[in-house]
Amino acid sequence: MWCLELLLTLLLIINDASSQWNVWVPRDISAMTNSCVVIPCTFMYPSGIRPYRGIHGIWYFGQPYPQLFPPVVFKSRTDVVHESYKGRTKLLGDLHQRNCTLLINNIGTEHSGRYYFRADLGGANMYTYPDFAELKVLDQPNIDVPEEIVSDENLELTCYAPDNCPDMTPEIQWMYTDYLPDPEFSSDYLEESNTAVLSSTLTFVPRPMHNGQLLGCRVYYPNTTLVYERLISLDIKYAPRSVWVNVSSEVMEGSSVMLHCEVDSNPPSRISWMFGDQELLWDTASNISLSLDDVTPAQEGIYTCVGDNGYGMMNTSLYLAVKYPPREPLVNNSMTVQEGTSLALHCSTQGSPAPTLTWLKDGELVGTITADELSVLEIMEITPQGDGQYRCLAENEHGRASSSLNITVEYAPVLLEESKCTVVREGVQCVCMATGNPEPTIEFYLPDLNITINETDGRYNFYTHTDGHTSTGMIKLREKGERVDNGGPAVNVHCSIYNMYGRESVLLELQQEKKYMMAVIVGTIGGVAVIAFIIAAVRYVGHNNKKENGNPRQDVVLENPALYYSAVKKDKQNLRKKVLKTELLGSKFNSILEETTGEDGDYQPVGSMAGLERQELNYAALEFIGARSREGASGRGDDGSNYTEIKAK
Repeated sequence: MWCLELLLTLLLIINDASSQWNVWVPRDISAMTNSCVVIPCTFMYPSGIRPYRGIHGIWYFGQPYPQLFPPVVFKSRTDVVHESYKGRTKLLGDLHQRNCTLLINNIGTEHSGRYYFRADLGGANMYTYPDFAELKVLDQPNIDVPEEIVSDENLELTCYAPDNCPDMTPEIQWMYTDYLPDPEFSSDYLEESNTAVLSSTLTFVPRPMHNGQLLGCRVYYPNTTLVYERLISLDIKYAPRSVWVNVSSEVMEGSSVMLHCEVDSNPPSRISWMFGDQELLWDTASNISLSLDDVTPAQEGIYTCVGDNGYGMMNTSLYLAVKYPPREPLVNNSMTVQEGTSLALHCSTQGSPAPTLTWLKDGELVGTITADELSVLEIMEITPQGDGQYRCLAENEHGRASSSLNITVEYAPVLLEESKCTVVREGVQCVCMATGNPEPTIEFYLPDLNITINETDGRYNFYTHTDGHTSTGMIKLREKGERVDNGGPAVNVHCSIYNMYGRESVLLELQQEKKYMMAVIVGTIGGVAVIAFIIAAVRYVGHNNKKENGNPRQDVVLENPALYYSAVKKDKQNLRKKVLKTELLGSKFNSILEETTGEDGDYQPVGSMAGLERQELNYAALEFIGARSREGASGRGDDGSNYTEIKAK
C-alpha cells in the first residue's frame, strides 16, 4: 500500500518538478529498537545535466557537508560506510529512477538523528540536499497523555507504535486496566508522508482513587521476541475529597492543645485553620497543625480546617471546649426595702461545665438549686424575717466562687407583748417594747393629765434604749397622788411607738404579780427576837457567800429601780436573760437584767424581753422605824426607809 502511494507521489514530483536540485524525504520517522526502518526518498536534478557514468548516491548521518566528514550510512559505489552501519543499510530505490529510498536494519537508539542524501551525477555535478529525514529510534512506545487529567472527566490515552519496517507488523496491548471503571479500547492506523503509525486508544472516567495508579502499553511483533512496554503513573487532579481533623476535645483553662488537619487532594491544597471568620494559620501542604498554648475560655468554640486546591473546596470542623471553675458571680447590690416589697435577686456567672447556683440566707438554703449560669431568687412580699445576708454560691467540678448582698427590711413599729405596767414599791412602773426599722421612737402619754412623757423630769423617770431594731422605754410614776396600791385607783398610761412607716398608741395593761414573800412586821415587844433571828440569818448567808465566792458580797440598792443595764458579752450560741423581781413590803418592781456569754467581745444593753429565762429570787425584809443600819448588812430605800435583805435560793 505504501509503495503504491510512494510511486504516485514520485510521478507527481517528476511531472511537476522544475529543473532544480530537489529532494523529498519524510521530516520525521520512527522505529523501534532492534527492528528496521525504511526512509522513503525521491530526488531531482536539473534537466540539462546528463549523468556521467551513471548516477551514484550517498547517505550521510548528522551533517550534509562532506568536508565535515559526517558518518557515511550508505554509498552506492563502494561498501565503505561507518562502522555503526556496516551490514545494516540497503538502498531499496533505483537511483536512475530518482528513487533514493533507504533501509536500515537492526537499528539502535544510537542511530537516532538526521539523515541527508547526496546525488553524484559525475564530474562536478554533485549535490547534497539540505532537506533531511529525522529518525527517532524508540526503546518503548509513546503514550499520548493529556497535560491535565481531572477526576470524573472523560479521559483518552493513546499508545503509538511505528509501522515502518516492511517485514514486521506491530500489535498493541494495554496493561493494568482491570481496576479501571468500564474501560474502552479502539485502534487506528495512520499513514502520512509514506510513514505509518499504529495506535490504540484507552477511554475511561478516572476517579480520585486512580491517582498514582500504573497503566501500561505493550508493543510486540508476532513471530519475534521483540516486546516493548511503557508504564505511566496517572496524575489525577481532584478537589479535596476528605478533610480529617482531631475529634472534638476538652481542655482545662491554661493548658495547651494541638489541632491537626489532613487534606486528601491533588494537587495539595491551601489548608487554613479558621476560628469563626479569623484565619489563624495556613500553608500549602497535605497537612497542617495548629498549636494553642495557655488556652483561655475565650478560645472555646468551633475550629474549622478548610482545604482549597483550585479544583474544589472542603472543610471539617471540631469543637474545642475549655473547662474552668466558676467566675465570681454577679449579684444585685445590697439594698434597703420596705416590708411587703417583692424582690428578684439575680445571680449570674460563667463556668465550664455550667455551674450549679445555690442561694443561701444567713448560711441556710433558700430557693432551689439551679444548674445554669443564671439564677433568679424571687421573694414575694418580704417580711422583716427576710432581713439578712444573701449569698449566691456557684460550684462545678473544678471549683467554687460566691458573692453576697445584704437586704435590709424597713417596717412599721410592732409592739411587743412584754409591754405592760406593773405596781412597784414606788408606784407604777411601765415598760414599752417595740421593734421596727428604723428603730421606733417611744413616748408615754398620760391622758388623765394630758402629759406626754419623753424625758425625765422632777416627777417622772424616763429611760429609753435601742438594741438593733428593738427599742425599750420605761417610766415610773412616783407622785403620791399617782401612786397606786393594791386595790387603789387605776392608772391610764398609753405607749406611743412610731417611725417613718407608721405610728401606734396602745393602752398599757396594769398587772399585779404574785410573789412568795416572807414579811414580818414586829412591834416593840417582839423586835429583839426577830432582830436576833435576822442577824443570824444574814451572817449565815454572808458566811456561805464567802465560801462560795471567796469574798463578801456587797448588796446594791438601786436608787432608780428602773431598767438596769449590765455590760455583758454577746454570744450567738447562748443567750440567757433574767428578770430580777424583788418584793419589798408588799410593793413590786421589775428590773431587767441581760446576761450574755460569747466570743465576740462587744457589749450591748438590754434588748427584747421575748423568750427570757425567768428566775425568781425571794427576799424577806424587816422594817425598822428610825433605826440605824449596819454597814454591809442593810440598805436604804429611795423613800428613806431602812431594811435588811435575806436572800434565799
